[in-house]
Amino acid sequence: MNPPHSRSPEVLVERDGGIATVILNRPEKLNATTLSMWQSLNDTMAMLDADDQVRCIVIRGAGTRAFGPGNDISEFETHRGNQAQARHYGPVMHGALRTLARCRHPLVAMIHGICVGGGLGIASLCNLRICGESSRFGVPVNKLGLAMSHDEMGGLMRIAGPDVTLEMLLEGRVFGAQEALQKRIVSRVVADDEVEEAAMLAARRIADGAPLVARWHKRFVQRSLDPSPLSAEEYDEAFDCFATEDFQIGYQAFLAKRTPVFGGK
Repeated sequence: MNPPHSRSPEVLVERDGGIATVILNRPEKLNATTLSMWQSLNDTMAMLDADDQVRCIVIRGAGTRAFGPGNDISEFETHRGNQAQARHYGPVMHGALRTLARCRHPLVAMIHGICVGGGLGIASLCNLRICGESSRFGVPVNKLGLAMSHDEMGGLMRIAGPDVTLEMLLEGRVFGAQEALQKRIVSRVVADDEVEEAAMLAARRIADGAPLVARWHKRFVQRSLDPSPLSAEEYDEAFDCFATEDFQIGYQAFLAKRTPVFGGK
C-alpha cells in the first residue's frame, strides 16, 4: 500500500492497486467535519472519480473511535452561526455530498464507532456500509434547532426510505448497529475488530470484478429510480459490455476455469 497523501491533512488518500482509501482525518475531534474538510473531500472525490485506474473507494474515519459525528459544532460560531454564513457553508458541504453521490466508482463505508449527523450523510451515499457491533447511528439535529437539508438527507432517503428518515429526524435518537441493520442503514455488521478486514475484503471483491461493469451497474441502478421510459440509446447501452475486452477475458476465463484479470477496456 502506498503511503497516505492528500492536498489537505484533514482528508488523506491511500492507494493499494485499484483500491483507494479516503480517510477523514481529525481523530482528536472524532473526525468531525469542518468547512475546509468538506472542500477537501469534494476535491479528493472529484480527483478519484476521474481516475480510470480506481476500481473501488473505501471511506473511513481515522482511528477506530468514530467514522464521523457530523459537523464540528465549535465551528458554528465562526462559519455557520447565522443565515448568511449558512448560505456560504451549505453549498460547500452539499457540493461534496453531490460529488460523492455522482461518483462512478463503487464506494464502501468502513464504519468504526460513532456515525451520526453529517458522518452518516457521507456513509449513506456509499454503496456498501460495513460497521462494527458497537457502532452508533442517528441524526440528532433537532436538539440543535437545525434542519437537515435535501442534499444531506438524500442518501438516507435512498437507503432507508422516507418513514425511517423522518423517524430519525423527528426523534433525534441515537441507536445501535443491529437496529441500523434492520433499518437498512448498514449493509453488514461484524465484530468491532473485524470491520477493517471485512470492508477491505468487500473492496477487493469489487476491485477484482470488471470495472466497466461496476460503473455501468451503478449508473443503471440510479437510472432505474427514474420512472420515465428509457430512451433507445439508454436501452442499447446495456449491450455495450459485449464490445469490451473485459467481456472476452471474463467469459473465456470462466470456460477455462481460471481467474479473470480485467484491464478495464
